[in-house]
Amino acid sequence: MLSLAARSGAFSPYLQATNFVVAGPLKALAPGVVMKGEQMLLDTKKPFLCRESLDGQSPKTGPAVSVSINARAGIRFAHTDIKIPDFSDYRRPEVLDPKKSSQESSESRKTFSYLFTGATAVVGVYTAKTVVTQFISSMSASADVLALSKIEIKLGDIPEGKNMTFKWRGKPLFVRHRTDKEIEVETAVNLAELRDPEHDKDRVLNPKWVIVIGVCTHLGCVPIANAGDWGGYYCPCHGSHYDASGRIRKGPAPLNLEVPFYEFPDDDTVIVG
Repeated sequence: MLSLAARSGAFSPYLQATNFVVAGPLKALAPGVVMKGEQMLLDTKKPFLCRESLDGQSPKTGPAVSVSINARAGIRFAHTDIKIPDFSDYRRPEVLDPKKSSQESSESRKTFSYLFTGATAVVGVYTAKTVVTQFISSMSASADVLALSKIEIKLGDIPEGKNMTFKWRGKPLFVRHRTDKEIEVETAVNLAELRDPEHDKDRVLNPKWVIVIGVCTHLGCVPIANAGDWGGYYCPCHGSHYDASGRIRKGPAPLNLEVPFYEFPDDDTVIVG
């Protein structure tokens, strides 16, 4: 056992891993061994490293001493030399003095916080409004599409009793110039006989002109003008008959032909859309 202690230099790295730290006087891990050898010269002027020599230099908890066989004793002090960062440049001048109560400047600091929060909220709302507006505008119709959303028709080119078809928003548009007899017949129709009751005067702005979208309300077919049992429009696909006002009178169609928005800027012109 003594020979192992005397030759423990080879095991020193392993024994150092098992040392422990104490906050007090030096404590050996193994009993001392008296060995005869060469005379060791000690420097009497240099103070010995002991508890008494460290007294007054150690922190309040005392030094932490690490001891191992055949290795130097290590002394580790507490980390009392760490410098705490100074955040004075980021603090408000009213609270730099530690002896001054923060309540004295609370009103001014709250006012600044409220103003800053309010300004941030206003900017955020304006930014959100701009983003939403731009996003919605990007989905709106382009200029060329808007240009096709309206169509101007010269009514003088349509003879009385005839119907002309125009293309409007990708759909057929029927413009019919009615005769006085057709106007009289359609005005006298009993609404109780209609599947989709609607008076003729509610479907026209000018009795002489009937403007409807030429799409059958059954399955979207295109009817034939000046045809059918009532002389208005006839859908040959499934046999739907409309009168000269575009109202369904016979067949599977459930509703009357749709009337788009239109206006007369003058007696010879109509603008649809």
